[in-house]
Amino acid sequence: MRQVKGVLFVDYIRMIRAFKTVNWGAHLPPEDHPYLHAHIDPSAWYPMSAFERLGNAVLDVIAEGDVKLARMWGRASARPLAEANPMIVAEGDVVETLNRFRVLRATYFDFEALEVLFLHEDEAQIVIRYHMGMPAEEAASLQTQGFFEGLLALVGATDVDSEFAERSWAGDERTRLDLWWTPPGQGG
Repeated sequence: MRQVKGVLFVDYIRMIRAFKTVNWGAHLPPEDHPYLHAHIDPSAWYPMSAFERLGNAVLDVIAEGDVKLARMWGRASARPLAEANPMIVAEGDVVETLNRFRVLRATYFDFEALEVLFLHEDEAQIVIRYHMGMPAEEAASLQTQGFFEGLLALVGATDVDSEFAERSWAGDERTRLDLWWTPPGQGG
């Protein structure tokens, strides 16, 4: 059974708890109801299956099914993660920052969710595998795309662009995110 660290799990719980007028019990199976009221330990492990169901509920109710909002959320989440983990950003060094993030991200899942295929001073290729159903896999991939865009901007990269060269939710065997940027200090 795949698991996710509570530091990620708690984000969904916070969002759900903020929408107090929603009957979340109607959107989640009974086995997930205890999470709605329990203390979530950021350092504990939680079932990936529950994480997926919570994410789908957030997507359905809060985002009203708009998976593109996940990319914006991902971009916005880069700064708080960097503030909570100040060593993640190597000022002016995109490659080192992405390597540091890869190490940090590996502590959030008990499986390999991200695989860096290629990393150069101005581009990267990353395989994303959360092993979730749809639309959760698409939303999580878009959130990851936005996060990388936000992280690159924090390091000082400019002209950041990205696209999915392969998308598991569209029938490809895997999801591959391609990123390009102008390295810090090299912009026009």
